[in-house]
Amino acid sequence: MNPLLILSVLLAGYLLGSIPSGWLAGRWCAGVDLRQLGSGSTGATNVLRQVGKGPALVVFLVDVLKGTAAVLLAKAVVEPLGGSAAGDAWVVAAGLAALAGHIWPVWLGWRGGKAVATGLGVLLGLVPAVGLASFGLFLVTLTLTRIVSLSSVVAAVGLPLLMLGSFQSAGTGLRPAYLALALLTTVLVLWRHRSNLARIMDGTEPRIGADKPNTPT
Repeated sequence: MNPLLILSVLLAGYLLGSIPSGWLAGRWCAGVDLRQLGSGSTGATNVLRQVGKGPALVVFLVDVLKGTAAVLLAKAVVEPLGGSAAGDAWVVAAGLAALAGHIWPVWLGWRGGKAVATGLGVLLGLVPAVGLASFGLFLVTLTLTRIVSLSSVVAAVGLPLLMLGSFQSAGTGLRPAYLALALLTTVLVLWRHRSNLARIMDGTEPRIGADKPNTPT
């Protein structure tokens, strides 16, 4: 494929991911800079704690759409490659670019969110069944524990198994790029939540409905 076209797809993925929806919600709805409050993250959880439920829901949906849009755009561009390994690799690369944009947005001094919602969007664009199953795992854990970070980690850890299960049920055979994305996403989420994991071990991680404003998340 045309290298310039591929580069454009990756750049578009990054720019979509870097849309600072959480930061904008903080500015527009509360006149605050989320990077200076709570965890310093611009993700939906920090928006929930610092701004409110409505803005947090909007930010969550926008962040999901960012990941889905990046993948669907890449799929449209690489469609001539069909289901080839090369095509899968470029689509996955666009999804990873969206994650990078969300975590390290150029507009905010490279300080963004933890990419959980955008990662869900990437999965929904790649393999909708896996995305929905992963989100279901997140919701079940959140219902039982009311800890967002733990729910994100549990969903991320289960992701590679869900991806492998999707290959088996669909009978498509192993798609290495998709599995690689699942594994990388697991590592990325664990790394981004390392401080949360430490607080979970200490029993100090806040729970939804019981946390105080400006609590790190």
